[in-house]
Amino acid sequence: MNRNDLKVISEKAKEKHKKYKHKICVCCGAGCISSGSEGVLLKLQKEIVERGLQNEVEVIPTGCMGPCNQGPLVKYLPENTIYQKVDCENISQIVQSQIVEKKPIEDLLLFSDFHPKPFINAHDDPFFKKQLKIALKDCGDINPEEVEDYLAYDGYLALGKVLFQMSPEDVIAEIKHSRLRGRGGAGFPTGLKWETVYKYVSEEKYVICNGDEGDPGAFMDRSVLEGNPHRVIEGMAIAGYAVGANKGFAYIRGEYPLAIKRFEQAIKQAKKNGLLGNKILGSEFSFDIEVRIGAGAFVCGEETALIASIEGKRGTPKPRPPFPAESGLRGKPTLINNVETFASIVPILNNGGEWYSEIGTPKSAGTKVFALAGKINYSGLIEVPMGTSLREIVFELGGGIQGGGEFKAAQTGGPSGGCIPAKHLDVKMDYESLMSLGSIMGSGGLIVMDEKSDMVDVARYFMEFCMDESCGKCVPCRVGTKMMHDLLQKIYDGKGTSIDLERLEELAIYVKETSLCGLGASAPNPLQSTLRHFREEYESKIEQDID
Repeated sequence: MNRNDLKVISEKAKEKHKKYKHKICVCCGAGCISSGSEGVLLKLQKEIVERGLQNEVEVIPTGCMGPCNQGPLVKYLPENTIYQKVDCENISQIVQSQIVEKKPIEDLLLFSDFHPKPFINAHDDPFFKKQLKIALKDCGDINPEEVEDYLAYDGYLALGKVLFQMSPEDVIAEIKHSRLRGRGGAGFPTGLKWETVYKYVSEEKYVICNGDEGDPGAFMDRSVLEGNPHRVIEGMAIAGYAVGANKGFAYIRGEYPLAIKRFEQAIKQAKKNGLLGNKILGSEFSFDIEVRIGAGAFVCGEETALIASIEGKRGTPKPRPPFPAESGLRGKPTLINNVETFASIVPILNNGGEWYSEIGTPKSAGTKVFALAGKINYSGLIEVPMGTSLREIVFELGGGIQGGGEFKAAQTGGPSGGCIPAKHLDVKMDYESLMSLGSIMGSGGLIVMDEKSDMVDVARYFMEFCMDESCGKCVPCRVGTKMMHDLLQKIYDGKGTSIDLERLEELAIYVKETSLCGLGASAPNPLQSTLRHFREEYESKIEQDID
């Protein structure tokens, strides 16, 4: 396939979809599949055929639609009517009412168990209305297992534009202008990272997509890989062209079998259609991607540990410098970005860096995907402009606290982050604002807690996670996390003293300042933030000191 063929095939794919009067999408992301959506899909396809509607109704599986705890979800387009908690027994009724009688079934509409008058167009609900989907664009609308569906939504046109109209320097300048920051947690400027790799001269360079998403409660990258894998592939290919790399690796957690399956399938489809491999789209640029499966080590989210794992070594970090941009995989310059970052590249190239830079805040541009979990009514996946307040996310998009409870805190950034108390509900969700409260953006996990949550227990849980996930290479992390966990357990059990509390605070500083990598350096964050905002809960558990 060359560039002209791409445009022709894209137009043909669009025409193919236009011949249908109706489109029904069944969420087949991992969450909805666990609730039985594959059976719903088969039943719906059978119902359409039995009614002789197969020439006017298109039925497809999609990736995550967002409101994960309401699944299985079925969406009717173009009206954007979403039905929740659908089972096979509902299918005949949905087809009869929605397709034949053209009347929605109010009792099955999304969030009908929360709203007395649910929205027929789900996008009018605050859960969707407040969102701006860029990284998640088209997830929930396209079949992730068909490259033609991606092409019908202008897929790979950005790659064609880059290869034939832009130099590597032009691409990097556009990404820098967008002010996109890495969405894996550190928030390093993406354009600057690309420029650094580009400037190093080497016959071999590599691009790595970090899909080793390990934070408890986080599933942003998994959902993108499951719902729109070609978007990530296209982003990686553009990055390869920009930095001068011809080889890419996607490092994906072994616990994500559906994401691995769909991504590998997408790679095969891209190769078959000349969108990966030698002389892509008839250009002089060649780029290929291989999948490497992680064994579930949290520390492999760290760049140097991830590289070691790809090389077949034990996934442990090493001191920096040199940074991977200079000496990474196999000692060659290597660009590493996470899934969400690569998923943001195509929209930026299609719409321009200026467009993206105007979204969000002056220092945190664009949007951020969050995985809402915990004591919240609408748990699932959302994407909002940077700077959206925590209050808006919890009470408007998230529908408030379960059972009418009171908001107590939100944990952002997973084991590397911190807890934000109710008095800071109006904090803007951007890098600088969260850091000022002792938390971080992280990869986007957001766990909501109510008044019944024990903050000492929260700190103990995350410290246990870090203790278990420590690779053991450096003493501060290997020993320090164990010591902090034991002290937290002692305090939680009501056997601690004020001296133990002092030791905890001292240990947190030592571990943070002397650990080899980000795992140990950030492990004290949940402890320090809960001590900062909920110290009285620690003190209430401490025994009366003995003279």
